[in-house]
Amino acid sequence: MAIEWTQDLATGLDWQDRQHKELFVRIDGLMEAMKAGKGKEEVDKVLNFLSDYVVFHFGDEERAMGKFNYPESSVHKSEHVKFNTNFSDLKKQFGTAASPSILVIQVQRLIVDWLKNHIGKTDKKLGAFLKTKQ
Repeated sequence: MAIEWTQDLATGLDWQDRQHKELFVRIDGLMEAMKAGKGKEEVDKVLNFLSDYVVFHFGDEERAMGKFNYPESSVHKSEHVKFNTNFSDLKKQFGTAASPSILVIQVQRLIVDWLKNHIGKTDKKLGAFLKTKQ
């Protein structure tokens, strides 16, 4: 596994940590498929799954923020929007990329690094807040 979820990324909310772990497994699968030179169909299948899963995951977080009136929800949601924009751009680039290795680097930079930072900071703050509401 090239990337993996680690305990230091735990938010303390089971549902959120499970979803984060699944994101890491799927993104790792995407990177491995790209590195191995798997066909466009295989990489496209993983990209489409990730698109759907991110919408599901962000939706769960945003519903929890709304339910408990999370004071930093607008900042948190704007990070979700930024990720979705970057991910959509990445999917478009995949269709026209001359070199798959360049796309792997972009996945690393845009997705993996973003997720680690977002989970490690923004989601941990949200988790700490939501734990006080349980």
